[in-house]
Amino acid sequence: MPEVIFPGPTGRLEGRYQAAKRKGAPIAILLHPHPQFGGTMNNPIVYNLFYNFVRRGFSVLRFNFRGVGRSQGTFDHGQGELSDAAAALDWAQTINPEARACWITGVSFGAWIGMQLLMRRPEIEGFICIGAMANRYDFSFLAPCPSSGLFVHGSDDRVSPVNDVIPIIEKVKTQRGVVIDHAIIDGANHFFDNKIDELSGCVDSYLNKRLGSKLESFVQDDPDQ
Repeated sequence: MPEVIFPGPTGRLEGRYQAAKRKGAPIAILLHPHPQFGGTMNNPIVYNLFYNFVRRGFSVLRFNFRGVGRSQGTFDHGQGELSDAAAALDWAQTINPEARACWITGVSFGAWIGMQLLMRRPEIEGFICIGAMANRYDFSFLAPCPSSGLFVHGSDDRVSPVNDVIPIIEKVKTQRGVVIDHAIIDGANHFFDNKIDELSGCVDSYLNKRLGSKLESFVQDDPDQ
């Protein structure tokens, strides 16, 4: 069922979902950039990383925050969007009752939402944080950070410069039992223009490190066809 509609806090939420072929597969939730600056679930970064997790055999959901596309509601400056993300995870868990683990991937604004969800849901065992806007949003709540994960930035990101997120990463790195990786894509801007393949490769390498290098052998249908 490639296109899905599921209940959110203020009405329906629109998403794209690819079920795993094996029972008990982990869930991955992808969160898009800022809704008021063109962010949608079809953002090229979100779209490509969706397939990173599909190839891994995850059950994967990306969706539009409230007020975007066919999702009902209006922009709520983060608080409502966090509730949307929680509703998305609830829905994915409802249709995957045997899944014991979840990963969160957020891009820009979505990274801020995703890290807040991480703090509230102990079943989230890994995260990927793309272009975290540490210069605009408060990430001090990541103390302590409950799970290991990856931060990725572009070296030429002028919207959220690398130097602004490094202090947060260094602080989180000091926590026992949590391993934080940080990758910088050379020449990439905040939108990873012409660098999405490199970003996707970086994420694959990290998933290899955490989960092993074996990919699912089957070919998934394109959920947008």
